[in-house]
Amino acid sequence: MKDRLRKLIIPGLGLLLASGVFAQTKMEVQVNKPVSDIQPTMWGIFFEDINFAADGGIYAEMVKNRSFEFDTPLMGWIQPNSDRHSLNEKSGMATVIKEGDEPNNHFARIQVSNADGYVLINEGFRGMGVKKDNGYRLSIMARRQNSGIERINFQLLNENDKVIAETSISPTSSDWKEYKADFKATDTEAKAKLKITFEGTGEVEMDMISLFPKDTWMGRENGMRKDLVQLLADLDPGFLRFPGGCIVEGRTLNKRYQWKKTVGDVADREMIVNRWNTEFAHRLTPDYFQSFGLGFFEYFQLSEDLGSEPLPILSCGMACQFNTGELVPMDELDPYIQDALDLIEFANGSTDSEWGKIRADMGHPEPFNLKYIGIGNEQWGPDYFDRLKVFIEEIKAKYPEVIIVSGTGPFPDGEHFDYAEKELKKLNAEIVDEHYYRPPKWFMENADRYDSYDRDSYKIFAGEYAAQSVAIASPDNKNNWLCALSEAAYCTGLERNADIVHLTSYAPLFAHVDGWQWTPDLIWFDNLSSYGTPNYYVQKLFATNSGTKLIPILSDKKPLKGQDGIYASSVLNEETNEIIIKVVNATAGENEVNISLSGAGKLSPEGKIIVLKSDDMDQVNSIEDPMAISPEEQSFDVKGKKLDVSLPAHSLSVIKVKRQ
Repeated sequence: MKDRLRKLIIPGLGLLLASGVFAQTKMEVQVNKPVSDIQPTMWGIFFEDINFAADGGIYAEMVKNRSFEFDTPLMGWIQPNSDRHSLNEKSGMATVIKEGDEPNNHFARIQVSNADGYVLINEGFRGMGVKKDNGYRLSIMARRQNSGIERINFQLLNENDKVIAETSISPTSSDWKEYKADFKATDTEAKAKLKITFEGTGEVEMDMISLFPKDTWMGRENGMRKDLVQLLADLDPGFLRFPGGCIVEGRTLNKRYQWKKTVGDVADREMIVNRWNTEFAHRLTPDYFQSFGLGFFEYFQLSEDLGSEPLPILSCGMACQFNTGELVPMDELDPYIQDALDLIEFANGSTDSEWGKIRADMGHPEPFNLKYIGIGNEQWGPDYFDRLKVFIEEIKAKYPEVIIVSGTGPFPDGEHFDYAEKELKKLNAEIVDEHYYRPPKWFMENADRYDSYDRDSYKIFAGEYAAQSVAIASPDNKNNWLCALSEAAYCTGLERNADIVHLTSYAPLFAHVDGWQWTPDLIWFDNLSSYGTPNYYVQKLFATNSGTKLIPILSDKKPLKGQDGIYASSVLNEETNEIIIKVVNATAGENEVNISLSGAGKLSPEGKIIVLKSDDMDQVNSIEDPMAISPEEQSFDVKGKKLDVSLPAHSLSVIKVKRQ
């Protein structure tokens, strides 16, 4: 029985969607007719240092410009009583000195003539997040030039300049020496600052002034921010792609990401400007640099922590084509290729090898078991494929087992995309990265994108996808329910084509609420808290309810890919012995679904349904209301081989039933 349905158009979709009390849809899941295996890498994570995702984000360092390496060496540091035009001119002064030609070669020389008047303050990354009763560890490299400075005091101040934590160190050596001190906060403050004062007068030199919470991910000293990594762990990701993204390419080749400069002693890693610092006029962030405290070793370690396959992406010798498009001549490509070969050795080589020994010296003698490597990010045109061909030949000659990921450029269609498809087939590409930043309507209409792809060609990595509520790169994009729902519909199409779609990831991953450049983003955070967007919960429901076998789900003997606003996919998890069905109801009316499970065997008498929904297509999650749109789970009765469930309007439902 069906009520007469009223037709509506949802803004942004342009689709005729049903509204009314309810509709009915009959489905058949063919449990005994598996289509293909589902790769463990099916749902993963894309990480790029954009929106202060690394420094100021997942890397838990609280001091900005800790080693005075920014292009403006005292950026992030304030000397309130040292203004040369004030009466306090002679209280003291910090001068940044460059020593030698090695990387990370700046330090601050502090001259104190009036210890009661000289103050040095670090503002942090849009402030410092401090939590009451939590412990913090301060460390500093210092050397004393004379006997005048007896003590250096460190205080955390709240927005009203009240002291909420304090400690001190006494510099004793005329040589560089590391000093550490622990202290506990007496209050919570989202925008604290670090105040440094001195006892005595004279001169002291300081470098690597660092402050970390003691409660980091896995309890690692100077490690990662626990709540942000936990949100990643909760996604149960099959892979971690790093370090980007356009950040791999750089605006110029000199400013590209060079992985060898991000390993070894943190104090020796060469800082560079972040390519997103002034990319967008609407969000200029000239204080955005990369300290590389989060470097390739830490990325590999994080992949291991998450149980994910590491997927590093390297420069192919082309700067970002949206910027300079600078090219390495073909006869000068060898160092770039050697970087790729050395990275594989760093990840997998024995401790007797050059780069394997560096990994071991950093605390990980066991190999990281790297299986994938990406060459280039969003390059396009003949220059990319000329270089890619050489990379493939050289890597396969030495490491034939390593799978190479290549790309089709920044867009999912058009002249450059069509050219890339042809060239990738000539190169016998293994896995190809496709990107989609499109309106919600595009995601709804392209849920069948891979139904017609060549099954005998390369496999697909849906490496960057995100529905844009306004337009690509618009600062007004929202992580609203309309975007998340359209992505859910698209994800059913990705899963239905799991025989050729082997990896998928939303992008970008993180955004600081006070420091972002790009929207939308999967996870938002401030200095104290974080939350997953509706888009995050869509990905989480797919990732944590993935299966091992793809099984058909049909209506009127056809796959459900948008007919009457219903999208669906189904899998069998052989490890848990569960049948898992994902259904998107994109209509404005409730839908009563009758599902028959053919070849299912005996079923448990009770099933579960997890629902993600909202009646407001513009609704978002926020710091103030982080769970406004979040999954709700309930049970239902299973009768024989048939499931009768209700799909709310505008919803993603995950239906699970165990086989006995």
